Amino acid sequence: MHDRSLPASPNWYCSRCSDVTGGGLLGVGAKNIIYLIDVSASTCRVTGELVGHKDLVSGFSFCQHEGQSHICVSSSSDGSIRFWDSDTKALIKEHAAHQVSTTSVHWSPVDKNLVVSGDEKGVVICHWYHTGDTSRFFPEPRTIFCLTCSPHTWTSVAVGYKDGMIVLVDVSKKGEVTHRLRGHDDEIHSLAWSPVVGEDGLSSRAEDGEASNEVSAVGEQGCFLASGSKDQTVRIWSTAKGRSVMTLKLPYLKKRGSVVDPGIKERLWLSVLWPKGRPTQLVSSCFSGELMMWDLTRSGKQRWTLLGTSSEGQNHSRIVFNMSVVKLQDGRELLISTSMDREIKCWDLASLDCCWTLPTLGGFVYALTFSPVGAGCLAIGVGDNMIRVWNTLSTQNQYDTRFFWQGIKSKVTALAWHPAKEGSLAFGTDDGKVGIYEVFSNKPPHISSSYHRKTVYTLAWGPPVPPMSFGAVGGKLYYSLYSCAGEGTILQHDPSKLSGEASDIDKLIRDTNDIKHKLSPHTDLSWKPDGKVVAIGNEDGCIDVYQAPSLKLLCSLQQHHKIINTLRWHHSHSSVPEHHGLLASGSSNAAVYVHDLHSVIENPPENPVVLTEPYRRLCGHTSKITSMAWSPHHDARLVTASYDGTAQVSTRPEPCLCNSFIFEGFGLIAVCNYRGHVGYLLCVDWSPVDPDVIWSGGKDFTVQEWRVSKQEFTNPPKGKKMVELREKMKTNPKQKRKNKKASGAGGAAPSEMNGEPASGEKAEAGQSGEEELDEAACIFKTVSICMNVPDTNLLKKKKPRSMLPISTSMDHRPKEDLLQDCITLASVKHNSMTDSGEHIHLGLFSDRQALHRMFEAEGGHMEAGHYDSVVYLQLWTGDLEGALQLATEKGELSDHLLTIAPMAGFEVWKRTVEAFVKQLCLQEQYLKAASHLLSVNKLYEAIDLLQSHRLYREAIALVKARLPADDPILKELYTGWAAVLEKDGHFSAAAKCYLAAGTSFDAAKVIARKNDTSSLMTAATLARISGEVTLAQSLAMRCTKDLAAAQDWVQAQEALSSQKNLLVTFSVLFVPRVAFNPQVLLHSSLHLTRSVLSWLLEDDGQLIKELWQAVAWLRDPGHFCVSAELCRLLFPDGTCLKHPKTLHHTEEAAKAAADSLQAFVLYHRLYELWWSNSADNTDPQNGLAAADSCPADEVEDKANEDISEVEEKVCPPLRLGNLDFDASLLLSEPHAACQATQRSVTEVQERLAAMVLQHSRAQGGQLDPGEEQADVAPQISSTDAQSSALPCLSSVSCQMYPHPDVVECCLVLLHLSKSSLSVSERLQEDAKALLRKYGSGPSTLRASQRFLT
Repeated sequence: MHDRSLPASPNWYCSRCSDVTGGGLLGVGAKNIIYLIDVSASTCRVTGELVGHKDLVSGFSFCQHEGQSHICVSSSSDGSIRFWDSDTKALIKEHAAHQVSTTSVHWSPVDKNLVVSGDEKGVVICHWYHTGDTSRFFPEPRTIFCLTCSPHTWTSVAVGYKDGMIVLVDVSKKGEVTHRLRGHDDEIHSLAWSPVVGEDGLSSRAEDGEASNEVSAVGEQGCFLASGSKDQTVRIWSTAKGRSVMTLKLPYLKKRGSVVDPGIKERLWLSVLWPKGRPTQLVSSCFSGELMMWDLTRSGKQRWTLLGTSSEGQNHSRIVFNMSVVKLQDGRELLISTSMDREIKCWDLASLDCCWTLPTLGGFVYALTFSPVGAGCLAIGVGDNMIRVWNTLSTQNQYDTRFFWQGIKSKVTALAWHPAKEGSLAFGTDDGKVGIYEVFSNKPPHISSSYHRKTVYTLAWGPPVPPMSFGAVGGKLYYSLYSCAGEGTILQHDPSKLSGEASDIDKLIRDTNDIKHKLSPHTDLSWKPDGKVVAIGNEDGCIDVYQAPSLKLLCSLQQHHKIINTLRWHHSHSSVPEHHGLLASGSSNAAVYVHDLHSVIENPPENPVVLTEPYRRLCGHTSKITSMAWSPHHDARLVTASYDGTAQVSTRPEPCLCNSFIFEGFGLIAVCNYRGHVGYLLCVDWSPVDPDVIWSGGKDFTVQEWRVSKQEFTNPPKGKKMVELREKMKTNPKQKRKNKKASGAGGAAPSEMNGEPASGEKAEAGQSGEEELDEAACIFKTVSICMNVPDTNLLKKKKPRSMLPISTSMDHRPKEDLLQDCITLASVKHNSMTDSGEHIHLGLFSDRQALHRMFEAEGGHMEAGHYDSVVYLQLWTGDLEGALQLATEKGELSDHLLTIAPMAGFEVWKRTVEAFVKQLCLQEQYLKAASHLLSVNKLYEAIDLLQSHRLYREAIALVKARLPADDPILKELYTGWAAVLEKDGHFSAAAKCYLAAGTSFDAAKVIARKNDTSSLMTAATLARISGEVTLAQSLAMRCTKDLAAAQDWVQAQEALSSQKNLLVTFSVLFVPRVAFNPQVLLHSSLHLTRSVLSWLLEDDGQLIKELWQAVAWLRDPGHFCVSAELCRLLFPDGTCLKHPKTLHHTEEAAKAAADSLQAFVLYHRLYELWWSNSADNTDPQNGLAAADSCPADEVEDKANEDISEVEEKVCPPLRLGNLDFDASLLLSEPHAACQATQRSVTEVQERLAAMVLQHSRAQGGQLDPGEEQADVAPQISSTDAQSSALPCLSSVSCQMYPHPDVVECCLVLLHLSKSSLSVSERLQEDAKALLRKYGSGPSTLRASQRFLT
């Protein structure tokens, strides 16, 4: 249908949105359309579109199998998968197995029926084309970015995810994951399989940074897979081993005139392509649009070769999204790439040069116009903030296009070539900017310093008018630039001095024509080619024709009834002079009128004339007219563009014989109707060189060249397009809502997909019901002009209550009454009748007395309870004090009234504040009330107000901010707040209040009310810090008892350690206590019974063993008191050798048992002697007997204290009696050696266990593996050396029948020797010798320090 076309820009950030067949047919997804482009090595041509998706196309793929290559598949963000016939451009079928947006689709190169697609939720769908069956897999709960089917086996599919993971899926095994490839740190943008089977092609290459054994073994089955990621790397994977074999890091290329900082992470999309027949070469994109060919067998750092280095400007200027390769019949291999720079490029892989470039458009085509000087030079204004200048007559490159973007930064909505100066192009933008580009220079544009407030819709070059024409040089051809924008003004700019201020021509129009009334907002203007007159279209549908340069009004065309969108004068080189005065106009009522103004221009009337009938009328379009153009090659041939999506060519009928200048009939004859666009048209222009060619652009982001003679249709469709648009909006309400919300392009792609910012498309306030559909999303001239029409969403809101209901209701009477009001008011204003006061509702338009009468009549507010309205009416009349009094009585005081109260005096203001405080209290707004009390200097009243309503926090903040720190009210507030908090159970907060009030005793008591260990410990600490010693000790003891009952000895020790006065309790209490088990007593009784039997049988050896077992059963679990009591009962004289019946034991085991039993009896005697003195000095408040503690731990604890404290608290300086037993049995050196060895072994085992635990934590990530290793190693080595020096374990008897701790007994004897002379010197020397030899523990060394020095 069209010859040449600039298509829409391919969608951005899609992994596979383009594909090419073996025959050279390229499919590209742009917005919700797929463009089909026929490519060759020399040129390309858009051959058609696949239209049907309701949302963005996210993926596209051809079936590459013979016989089905014309079938293709596409995915969309709406979740649908559609199958197309590229020959007929028709939809074959679709499926909607995905429930969310699909992100990628691929037709299997192996199985001609398998199509695989993925979506944002991570679901993979396999669809079989011939049967319609689908399989659903869910390999990973992640967002899929790309997927690709293996070219070697139909079962294998590679899926790339947003988080950098790649998964290989076997679709024949219900989606079983064969490998998870981990290595990338960011999004997977592209995947490409190696074109050959096997993994021996790269076996000679070692991976960067990894050992060469990472490469798969030669001959192992599998296939290489390439991946490109946002982490700036390309990785080659072995699918046989499931690991990376090569990593390629993208180089930072220094572009001309710029420096690349490697530390800055640039925007990147890394696309990869593995060409067929090139198993060792890989093509990838780079940071700034460069394409590079990687040689996977090359060594060294630079393994890549840039494409397009033979000449400047071949590469893309921004990142590349998609690449596809095709091999032509002549053997040439071409690569097609799409980029963010809105260009599609074709590359020859043999020479690595660019063959051709196809520009694309990223926004609505708002304007296009041919240069009147440069033949075939077409300027295009697009919504992607760029201007294209296309040399349509170029023979070397049929898409020879230049881009201009500097200084624009907004949508280009209007263009105008200078009528005489070549290359001078004026442009207007969406943000009100006007500028001039010199397209044949590289300089930035000249921007006018005068900005429009709204969108610029029309630019026109014309002769200057005052005041600018006063400075024109006589005889010199001079032009001014006129701009018309959405606010309804037309500015005249001086092109030679754009920095100067532009002038508004409305002032000249008023002055010249003596106009007093308001001018209608202007919507378009058009200068007649000879510059004599200018036609200006207005918002009300009127067209005014002015004579230059004074802009005298010649005539007014009042034929349209809606906004004027476009005006065009007939060209001046017509063979019929009367045609020079033809003016075509188009408006939003879908009609095109042609006006014959020849007589008015040639014979200007003295007074403006009004024309109410058009000369010719063109009917047929079903929606508003947006653009038109007269053919420069014909007489009276016109092309029009409309919102109905078509362009109509019309001409005058053949003239009759009687009058060659009179058309037959009243209308124009339709020549053809062009319907090649998808969506409405915005601009149209006739080719200046070919009378059969027309160019058009519109909403579908395309510019199309088409021929009049090749069109199938003659007339516009009878509403068909609008019906289709309505149906689309009904079936896609989500899209409709999005368009209205974003005021954007209906169905246009969002900015992140194909470029045009959605926010730039403004919604139009519709003039009719049919215009509120799809066209409501387009930006055009009615965008801003009709902004005074209320928004439909606002109309749905509830209207506020009227302050003047009577006046309002009177304005809603029948039309006749309203007209009579106008007559009455005019009569009163011009004194033709007196105001008798009957027309009260007209007081708003009459004098002040009438207004006051109207206010009095509006008394219904009081009866209706609308006191605020009455107050405002009194305020407006100036009765401020009365208004405040009324508001006070009715409880309608407000912040506004309070701010204006000082105007009535200080006392009035003060009374108003106090009344407002009472009102706020009734409304429970106590904080606001207190703040207002502060404004009248009532600080204590404000504090009392807050306190009375239990707002203690705010009251305290106010006191501390305003009053001294020693003010008694502060303590009162703290105490009161603490009582409230304590009552509510917030003990910690109450304690803080008591502390702030200085009552620490109460703070500790309230915390202790919680009665848990942590609260008791905190309360004890608080009491100790505050100096409450007695309370602190009491609380500490309570906490300690609870912790001891729970066997939490560490916390109990911590609780007492801070209380210095409880050190005795500290030494006695902290022994790990074992709960008494009745079975222990049962076993002990059993052994006692057996010992009695042995005694009766006179078996001395067994007797000794049974007695030893009876004592051991109580001693081993830690029941020291019970064990000591049993020994006293069995052996009251303190020895087991002086029994009534002598015990004879000849066996070694029996002798060892007897010695052990005797040693433990003596051990208990030794402690009884020691405690006989300390028991009298035990603190009675402890409530614990000293005998309940374990002697061994007691000695160890006391060893950690200062020696002097031990003497004072444990061994007071009292003289003891003589020893009445031989203690030498307790100092057995064999047992001391055995015990020392056991201690050393236990210590080594504990340290090894600690190392194992530390190592396991380091492996689990809990510890740093190197943490504290330096401290552990020397300790282990020293311990090993020490343990190796110790003797081996003693005889079996020393282990089976142990003695009490020898080192402990030595320490007790030496302690006794300091307070008694009964310990012999020999025992003291033996004890010291044993301490020196076996007392190697840290605590033992500290305890024995005073005895050995």
